[in-house]
Amino acid sequence: MPRYFTLAEAQQLLPEVDKALRDALFHKSEYQAAEAALRSTTQRVRVSGGARVDPSAFLATRARRDTSAAALKDIFERIEEIGVLVKDLEIGLIDFMTLYKGREVCLCWKLGEEGIHFWHGLEEGFRGRKAIDEEFLENHGTGGAADDGAPN
Repeated sequence: MPRYFTLAEAQQLLPEVDKALRDALFHKSEYQAAEAALRSTTQRVRVSGGARVDPSAFLATRARRDTSAAALKDIFERIEEIGVLVKDLEIGLIDFMTLYKGREVCLCWKLGEEGIHFWHGLEEGFRGRKAIDEEFLENHGTGGAADDGAPN
């Protein structure tokens, strides 16, 4: 079952989510660089028929790749525990589920934006983003028993 956020709750989590996304992008870059170096070394060995490889450098690169993979896994688990949906890591696009007029929609935020200013339906995605206006604010909430539809 998804977690539903009010706009205020989602805004409050942005610094934590921003840091997690930036960390994920760093580790993704590290993983890709290490993986490319390992492939290049392996290809060089194949092409040359057994070129000599510095085993300590190769093992260090493999450890860097594995460390970055583990860090990425941990970051995504942490983001998932918060209840945030990562839609596109490359651009840092995330959604917070909320309810608007009784239906599930997403509060949409992209890395670098100063706050959450957009929402969209589940099928609309990023291209269907709409500005958060007074009507949205008056008709959204978490759907809890004590929820009056207004953000906290």
